[in-house]
Amino acid sequence: MSGEELITLNVGGKIFTTRFSTLKQFPASRLARMLDGRDQEFKMVGGHIFVDRDGVLFSFILDFLRTHQLLLPTNFSDYLRLQREALFYELDSLVDLLNQHLLQPKPALVEVHFLSRNTQAFFRVFGSCSKTIEMLTGRITVFIEQPSAPTWSSNSFPPQMTLLPLPPQRPSYHDLVFQCGADSTTDNQTAVRYVSIKPDNRKLANGTNVLSLLIDTLLKEGFHLVSTRTVPSEDKTECYSFERMKSPEALTMNKTLQPETTIMPEQSQKMK
Repeated sequence: MSGEELITLNVGGKIFTTRFSTLKQFPASRLARMLDGRDQEFKMVGGHIFVDRDGVLFSFILDFLRTHQLLLPTNFSDYLRLQREALFYELDSLVDLLNQHLLQPKPALVEVHFLSRNTQAFFRVFGSCSKTIEMLTGRITVFIEQPSAPTWSSNSFPPQMTLLPLPPQRPSYHDLVFQCGADSTTDNQTAVRYVSIKPDNRKLANGTNVLSLLIDTLLKEGFHLVSTRTVPSEDKTECYSFERMKSPEALTMNKTLQPETTIMPEQSQKMK
């Protein structure tokens, strides 16, 4: 049969029609042996070659054979199963491309926990990548009110207040905590904590405003809000989950395909 002739496959109940030349690009693969009748596992059923494998995943394999590229949907997650199918069909080039993807860094995840209680707001930020937490630590500053040191010419009452800048706390490499709002001190005075997030120069004490600025900062860094939920507890902590996905890239084979060689009977006799 010529390479331009069509063939129909039934893969796990899904019907695919393609050219012989598409399936025979890799002479050492099981697909090529199937067409040559050298692999007895594949049978002709109802005019179609029946393949008892996953038909959905085969659509990606056929696309790879047609384009020599591996371009998968953004939300695709069955890489290990697709690699298993590539191994079954003995498509080494596709296995290599999948290995490249599996070795790539995973998407960065961030989760913001927000708790508002009376006049205070508490934040805890978790990150799968420590570099993201380091970035936020460098941008977030907590300012605490404290009385200014009295001077010989200062007779004002109440005393003037200054703002003491402090970084957020780092319980571990993958999280940070801070708070804002008004809280009472041991001498029954009220101290206010403000939060500033660079490059915004505002000093905010309202927890909702700080939360909005924090979310806006993450969005500008390429993160996307993927879910929100409220933890079922007495405090009802709000949780915001973010993910920074890489844009899908087409993985292209580096190796050039070797044309399939056919040994004619005369050549076979000479080789013997």
